[in-house]
Amino acid sequence: MTDRIRVLVVDDDAAARALHGRYVAEVPGFAVVGSAADGAGAIASAQAGIDLVLLDMRLPDISGVEVLHRLRTLGAGAVDVLVISSSQDQVTVRQALAAHVVGYLVKPFTADTLRRRLEAYRVERSERADADRDRALSQGDIDRLLGTGTVRVPTRTAPEARPKGLASVTLERVRAALDPVAFVSAAEVATACGLSRATAQRYLEHLVATGVIDLAHRYGARGRPRILYRLAPAPPE
Repeated sequence: MTDRIRVLVVDDDAAARALHGRYVAEVPGFAVVGSAADGAGAIASAQAGIDLVLLDMRLPDISGVEVLHRLRTLGAGAVDVLVISSSQDQVTVRQALAAHVVGYLVKPFTADTLRRRLEAYRVERSERADADRDRALSQGDIDRLLGTGTVRVPTRTAPEARPKGLASVTLERVRAALDPVAFVSAAEVATACGLSRATAQRYLEHLVATGVIDLAHRYGARGRPRILYRLAPAPPE
């Protein structure tokens, strides 16, 4: 990608916003195009041509976790979020990871720490775009692009068909860790849900078999495929 990555800095502390903005401006390929001091401002600004949000979890009006949920609910799934927060409690961290943030930096951090994280994100973002261009579209994807009313017949099995050893609570956690737009790996799902990779893989395989999620293959430099998952598109109404 040759275009600059547009960044929104969200923090209720004006000094922190200015400092983090300077850090971002020093990284080639990134440009700060806005800032917000609260959750409402973050939600409004993030929907106007933003690629990446640097989001604090402690905001004066609503929490950063609520901002993440509202962004996804409002269809701003294409906006990536890098958390920058002093919050280190397990609940906040797990909720943020479940919302598919691209990273979680604990304050205070140095300019070099943020630079390395942004550079890694830029590479991942480029690889993700390449994978999306190469992946085959499902029938649901094609129907949405065409705007047709074709009904997608789900192949999901009944809840009672769940294999022995798979807990319904954990199954819902895994499902909640998936997004209908962005693909994620089994390792990322495992981290978000606090599971081992092998356990997460078992649940993902069941969800694929029942039509709840789609999978795609991303091929690395050595040609070895990496399997990625996302929620299957909902049938058109």
